[in-house]
Amino acid sequence: MKKTVVIGTRGSKLALWQADYIKARLEAEYPEVVVVKKIVTTTGDKILDVPLAKIGGKGLFTKELETAMLAGEIDLAVHSMKDVPSEMPEGLVLGVITRREHEGDALVSLKYDSIDALPEGAKVGTSSLRRKAQLLQYRPDLHICDLRGNVGTRLGKLESEGFDAVILAVAGLRRLGLEARITQVLPHEVCLPAVGQGALGLEYRETDTDMAEMLAFLNDEETSFAVRAERAFLARIEGGCQVPVGIYGQIDGGNVVLEAAILSVDGTVALIDRERGTRTECEEIGLRLAERMLSAGGEAILRQLTENTEDAK
Repeated sequence: MKKTVVIGTRGSKLALWQADYIKARLEAEYPEVVVVKKIVTTTGDKILDVPLAKIGGKGLFTKELETAMLAGEIDLAVHSMKDVPSEMPEGLVLGVITRREHEGDALVSLKYDSIDALPEGAKVGTSSLRRKAQLLQYRPDLHICDLRGNVGTRLGKLESEGFDAVILAVAGLRRLGLEARITQVLPHEVCLPAVGQGALGLEYRETDTDMAEMLAFLNDEETSFAVRAERAFLARIEGGCQVPVGIYGQIDGGNVVLEAAILSVDGTVALIDRERGTRTECEEIGLRLAERMLSAGGEAILRQLTENTEDAK
């Protein structure tokens, strides 16, 4: 067993909370092991004045951590699962998925108590194409504005930049002790979450069997089945974290129930479907749902998005 474990993490308050949580769990389980953190700055942390969709969604918050891991500078990385691309770099494995916090999105407002209470043309902040598309599908009148930065920065901009509301992940607000700031948890009928939202993923070198054994106790089986189904869906439609796709898998007895939405960015076209199957076929469930939705019009929606993105470059 390792005597020292180096956790790689981004430097934001939320990323540090996540790393500290895993550090505390490891120290409680293995008192003889020294666990230290190493802060790594990622591309997504450096570029804060450009919408995520315009700089490419894949690996923005993971690539530099993975490079450090392959170089042996860190032993594992703690990721928010919604930031992890569907394809893993050679030599690394996403071997542990922790128990999911709340999966949903939160509306935070200083004046209005729900998305339905927002006035016509209200200014709403989010950096996510997924949220933008679903909000516009529900409320086409809303004025959606790009909002980047960490949780504290985005909450600060709620007032300083005159937003009527901003949208953030429920899990992040809860983990930072900011649950009281939540005005409304958006129902799935309004906004399906991102792939893996609310869960943490632990990534380490594929050859590091000691690390795999040490971390095994942190894996949550039910969350893992659900998130694996979600990620299989995402991998098939070839989407990074910046595509207008919402998806949520949950366990119902021995089954995985998967619901997904593929939308145009302006929300005028929305394809919604569900699939279920046994937990042991979780990846197949995601693939079946993806194939059916692509055939039913999802491929055309995503192709149009790609063409518009290329034209904007």
